[in-house]
Amino acid sequence: MKMKRKTFITSSVLIISGLLSACGSNNSASDTGNSASASADKEQANVKITAMVGSDTDNQNTAKALIAAFEQKFPHITVEIEISPGGTEGDNLTKTKLATGDMTDVFFYNSGSLLQALNPEQNLLDLTNEPFQANVEDSFKSSVSFNGKVYGAPYQASGAGGWFYNKQVYADLGLTVPKTWDELMKNVRTIEEKGNGIAPIIGTFKDTWTSQLIFLSDYYNVQAEAPEFAADYTVNKAKYETTPSALRSFEKLQDIVGYMNKDYLATNLDSGLKMLVEGKGAHYPMLSLIIPTILQNTPDKINDIGFFAQPGDRADANGLTVWMPNSVYIYKNSKHLEEAKQFVNFIASVEGMEAVAGASKPQGPYVIKGAKMPEDTPQAVKDMLPYFEEGKTSPALEFLSPVKGPNLESFTIQVASGQISALDAAAAYDKDVEKQAQQLGLTGW
Repeated sequence: MKMKRKTFITSSVLIISGLLSACGSNNSASDTGNSASASADKEQANVKITAMVGSDTDNQNTAKALIAAFEQKFPHITVEIEISPGGTEGDNLTKTKLATGDMTDVFFYNSGSLLQALNPEQNLLDLTNEPFQANVEDSFKSSVSFNGKVYGAPYQASGAGGWFYNKQVYADLGLTVPKTWDELMKNVRTIEEKGNGIAPIIGTFKDTWTSQLIFLSDYYNVQAEAPEFAADYTVNKAKYETTPSALRSFEKLQDIVGYMNKDYLATNLDSGLKMLVEGKGAHYPMLSLIIPTILQNTPDKINDIGFFAQPGDRADANGLTVWMPNSVYIYKNSKHLEEAKQFVNFIASVEGMEAVAGASKPQGPYVIKGAKMPEDTPQAVKDMLPYFEEGKTSPALEFLSPVKGPNLESFTIQVASGQISALDAAAAYDKDVEKQAQQLGLTGW
């Protein structure tokens, strides 16, 4: 369409020029010709847009790959990168640039509940009706939505929380991948009885945050039984202590007492990964962010590791809790909105994901429909695909609600080590979140 329009405009200019040569000067015709010529120049003019990208290597490599592919397809648009620092400093910079009107045309940022703090209706362009939305998984859209409008587009693969397992251990003991929590615990007991010292479950509580994974990975199961939990929890209408499916997340931690490696309180993440790949531990509840480390340290072992979603209590409701990829947003007051939209539509396309795949191996499936995983994708990631294909995924709670108590890992450690009951932990956690929710100014607290 664009080439035809240029041809038509150029032909019009030539015709008008010929008429002027034949008929002499005519001010009206001359004005029309100048206007058409200016329009053609505008069509062909180069435009530069700016993009703020996080400072970590993976973010930069991904952004650079996307920009290179985009500029090749749209050579009249140049994308200039501005680097943002990581962590709290980068978060504060983003908010400051939006507040002062100094934001780049597009910027790469978190998806999930942190989006609310950016005042999206005032600062971000509504992308609800952009063409790329037809390609995006619905489960992702909820993580970049505010008041019913969608503001972001994914630029990475997703991640997931669940159970990594050693496939050789499973094969040696004749185990099958569980679809319910009871089946998983039966496998755990079999390994305890017949595994010749293999730890049924790997605990790495020296890195205290890892103690949360069974609890956090259970959110699909919470939502399957209580679909409104995230919304009700955010406005203080639902509690972990009094919502049975949410309480189950703590109860599952209670169930694993006695089945972890004996030194789980002194074992760190790296040691846990070593146990998993060497078959000294059978299961490791963890995020898929461990996959690049396994690839780097023991590439010959990567396909010995499988993955399954944390089971619920019903096989027909088995699904995956997903850590959604970060997003790219458009500054609402950008002077180059059309070019920025072209860039974002490209990012959230199959072609865009091909560029991403060339820069970084995925830790989980893409949330763009039709985007294919690279052929050398690890088996553990491929194990996640059926959940996406069957529509059995949910964002982790942190992508749906800003409420998360600061002391969660303390409670998960205490339950998993048998110090307190699941019910006591749930009640304590419900109290733990109150101060944070009040600080955020959330309704109902």
